This record gives sequence, C-alpha cells and structure tokens, in this order.
Amino acid sequence: MALAKSVLAMVAALVAGQALAQQSPMPEELAWKLTEIGRVIDPPKTAALYVPMQQKEPYAGVKTERDVKYGPADRHLLDVFMPEANSAARPVLIYIHGGGFVAGNKRGPGSPFFDNVMLWAVRSGFVGVNATYRLAPQSPWPAGTEDIAAVVGWVASEIGARGGDPARIYLMGHSAGAIHVANYVSHPEFHKVKDGGLAGAVMVSGLYELGKAPLGNGEIAYYGTDPSRYAERSALAGLLATKTPLMITAAELDPPPFVEQFELLKQASCKRASGCAHATMLPQHSHMSEVYSINTADGRLTDEILEFVKTGK
Repeated sequence: MALAKSVLAMVAALVAGQALAQQSPMPEELAWKLTEIGRVIDPPKTAALYVPMQQKEPYAGVKTERDVKYGPADRHLLDVFMPEANSAARPVLIYIHGGGFVAGNKRGPGSPFFDNVMLWAVRSGFVGVNATYRLAPQSPWPAGTEDIAAVVGWVASEIGARGGDPARIYLMGHSAGAIHVANYVSHPEFHKVKDGGLAGAVMVSGLYELGKAPLGNGEIAYYGTDPSRYAERSALAGLLATKTPLMITAAELDPPPFVEQFELLKQASCKRASGCAHATMLPQHSHMSEVYSINTADGRLTDEILEFVKTGK
C-alpha cells in the first residue's frame, strides 16, 4: 500500500510538473539550467542565460538621464528613464539593486541589468528611476535606509519635471535592495517625505527579521556584530505597523532563508489592520533570474506588480 501511494505521488508530481511546463513562459531548457545552478546566488551564470534575451542600446522610444546626483556621496547616483513622447503624468517606479550590502550597482559596464527593469517600467506606463547607494563596511547601518530616503525625497521634488507623478511613487528592491526598502518603510524616523511618500513598496527576496538565521559576512558588515541591536534594526515590526501597501515575492529556487522570511512576512502581514501583503512565490525562478527575466516574455513577476499597482493590494 505504501509503495502504491508513493508511486501515485510521483505520478501526480510528474503530471503537475508537465502542466507547469506547458503553462510557463520559461523555456524548458532554461528551467533545467536554473535547476542545475540550484538554490544559490550565482549572478554570472544566471546573467549569461538572460543577456541574449535583453535589449541593447540605443533604446527606441525611451529617453534616459544618467548619473543624476541625489546626494553628496560618490554613489549617490540615479538614472531616470522616460518615454520620448510627452504624456500625462505617470506613476514612478524606483528600483533598488542588491549585492549583499557590500557590492552591486544600478548598472554594470556593458550589462543590460538593471536597465531591463527601467525599460519594462517605461513600456508599462511608469517613469523609471534606477538608484545606487553607499555600501558596507565603509557605510554601515543606517546608511542604506538614509540613502533610500534621499532617493524618495529627490523623486518627490524633481520627478514632476520629468513626467512623473510624485503622488504615485512605488519603491521596489531586490535582495539587499529589498531589505533596504523594507527598512525604509518600517523606520519612519528616516523619512524625508510625509508618511514615507510611497503609494506602495515591492520587496523581491528580502530578509525582514534579523537573527532568525546566522548572518552572512555582508549582513554583519552592514548591521554590525552586536545581536542586541538586531531587533531594532529589523524591518518586521515596522512592516506590520505601516499603512503603506506591501508586495512581497520570493523565488522557488531562492536559498532557504529567503523563502523562510517570505513565509514569515506573508503570514504575519495578515494580522495588519490594512490586510495581507500581496504575496507571490515565483515558480521555476532563482534568486537572480527573477529580476534578470524582467522585460522578457516571462512576465510572471511583472504581471503581479501591475496587479498590485492597479488594485493597491
């Protein structure tokens, strides 16, 4: 009997997998390659799979403003992507890259990332803002949160002249960028704009409660070595208290801590007076592919973002 149940379970899993493959916009060969890379963070191998799918400059119909200063530090830089044609004021999507607190940039030399996020944003009716920030260990907590606050402040005051609507600012971050977004939303003492200035926050594979698992070297470089400070520097409590609409995402092939923290915030958010966060788990994707796939035929993440923006929940 046990063997029969096991066989039936295997058949059901195979059928479910085949159904997913038939419905998925991800080619089967690509899905297998991501599975082979595994539940690790591997930007070079993952980028190699997605670079051929992305646009190359010049970008038709898109106007760019590069390396705009939003503060005094060398890394206080942002890019603005706008439609070439004049249009009514658009909502704004700010994107904050990852990099484990100690690395990363809004754009690497010769790389389509993260222009891809901006191109999707313009194509989908936004003005896009792609920002970078100071890194640890030279700039530890709360430098990232301060920088996000400065970016939002700059957008609120300057984006109207570039076709954006300062009343509809959406802040999106990935990995360490998602953590910085979470810390900005959850720590209003850093806000430079009334009530944080956001119409919504999108956090893609972030960590929200420090100390649930051992911290990595990058996290220690940013947050410090004193565990007694981790609770006040975590985002979870503030995210449960905020009125800002929240969207959270993780990938099926994320390293386990990201999946665990996604589930933690997903369940906890349903106790908020404002209701559950918009939560989605991306099948087949990995930690890097979820954002490298933006502006390709695979719109599973971006479709959810548009639904979140449309409904506010």
